[in-house]
Amino acid sequence: MEVINNGYGKNTDKGYSRVDRWNDKSTRELAEMYREILRVIGEDPDRHGLENTPQRVAKSIQYMTQGYQVDPYEILSMAKFKEEYQQMVIVKDIEIYSMCEHHMIPFFGKAHIAYIPDHHITGLSKIARVAEAFSRRLQVQERLTTQIRDCIQETLEPLGVGVVIEAQHLCMMMRGVQKQNSVTTTSAFTGEFLKDPTREEFIHIIGSKLH
Repeated sequence: MEVINNGYGKNTDKGYSRVDRWNDKSTRELAEMYREILRVIGEDPDRHGLENTPQRVAKSIQYMTQGYQVDPYEILSMAKFKEEYQQMVIVKDIEIYSMCEHHMIPFFGKAHIAYIPDHHITGLSKIARVAEAFSRRLQVQERLTTQIRDCIQETLEPLGVGVVIEAQHLCMMMRGVQKQNSVTTTSAFTGEFLKDPTREEFIHIIGSKLH
């Protein structure tokens, strides 16, 4: 796969690095399709403001669906450590951005993820990376929730996993029913989190302002 750097590179003054990558062949093919879309909806793809839009959108859609190029199971497997800790580990308020597979319109929100280790833990950032890998695909929120749960359960084999996602869907806000303030909440649990006391503790903590 040919991958091209977009040239934004590293900003050493501000101490961060941003690198966007895309497949050159895919970019050309997608740009041709988006150019045709512009024509079909009644726009002039050759007018000044739209001259480079097909290429920009082609690169953008590859960025927003980059999760297809990532293996979430490998993310956890590469940072799996032995540790005798068997209390709840929670990473909450993980920002997620995804694309509804029904209309290819974004939905976004927060994921709250917990697990109770059974001899193995993982790096905390890897929990967020798993959520990112699954969310950067065409998705429905329900499946996204269970995919995150199953990945953690199958890779770390903990005593239990709990996942709650709260999200707003632009397909509900911009079109169709056009309800601006609705929030969709989904949850998925395994093991100890299927028991009321454990699940209630998790729900209480993610709803509390501890920081």
